[in-house]
Amino acid sequence: MRVGFNPHKDKPLEKSHYIHQVIVPVYIPHAEGYFKDSFTVLQHCLNSLIQSVHSKTMITVVNNGSSKEVVHYLNQLFEAQKIQELIHTENLGKINAILKGVTGNNIELVTISDADVLFLKDWQKETVSVFNHFPQAGVVGIVPQIRMFEYFSGNLIFDHWFSSNLKFTPLQNPEAFKKFYYSIGWGEDYNPDYLKWTLTLDQNKARAVVGSGHFVATYKKELFGEIKTYLGFKLGADTERYLDEKPLSKGLWRLTTVDNYAYHMGNVAEDWMAETIQNNAVAEVPVVTLQPSSRSYVPNTFSFFIKNRLFTKLFDKKWVRRYFYKAKGLPKEVAQNY
Repeated sequence: MRVGFNPHKDKPLEKSHYIHQVIVPVYIPHAEGYFKDSFTVLQHCLNSLIQSVHSKTMITVVNNGSSKEVVHYLNQLFEAQKIQELIHTENLGKINAILKGVTGNNIELVTISDADVLFLKDWQKETVSVFNHFPQAGVVGIVPQIRMFEYFSGNLIFDHWFSSNLKFTPLQNPEAFKKFYYSIGWGEDYNPDYLKWTLTLDQNKARAVVGSGHFVATYKKELFGEIKTYLGFKLGADTERYLDEKPLSKGLWRLTTVDNYAYHMGNVAEDWMAETIQNNAVAEVPVVTLQPSSRSYVPNTFSFFIKNRLFTKLFDKKWVRRYFYKAKGLPKEVAQNY
């Protein structure tokens, strides 16, 4: 039996005061083997995130089937209002956990981060700065990586093939670059020229690295206007590609900050992590806002095909790549093996 009317029926939602959302999917089923240090790493991740974001940031953690210890810790953070949204579910896979965090909110910037990212101060300010100086940016990363211009950046390279604003410039933070590849288990036997040169784009008196990884990156909310509600894999099988391709259909670019603003910790806790978090503590993080843009997000099928299908196939050819490298500023001896 129902008596009367629900007072909230047909009542519009108030506009959220949040302007930036950070989504962290978490899967730590136990504390053995691969996951031995994962709980400590997660704590480093969330501590570094909480202390490095401004007051208009919604932190969303999606517990994707973790252990009771992890659940208890996350509940404590939520009750203490250190995180603003907590979703508990069984293990649905990483991408489906992310999609749960994306839906139900209408916040203009959405950062998606793995649970082993250590955020550094100013990462939020520098991310928004790239979006503001590059209105056509759809995704902005904060960790420069090797040759990320090869990864879903054909549209940007096509647009600036003849522009002097697209060029190879000296890598700004080689030590952080080396630290990232150490964190994923690489040795130092990669091409040493990767530590010297990176492809960048200049625009509106600002510079950004071309391309972006996906273990931590910020997306414009417009990219999620039409999304799938379920992908049938827990990890891999091109599930991350689903998000990575999103900007292309809108004609948007993938970019990264020129300096490094996060570390990848991996699954082993090390002393430098806690020290870095302590050294990056700030009293208050200033609010930074995304400037309004008149950029249209209407898909263009013909343009998409030319830039992201035909052109990328041509760009994969060695002779085209070498010509491009030299034309964009790499020394001849470097261009041969870059």
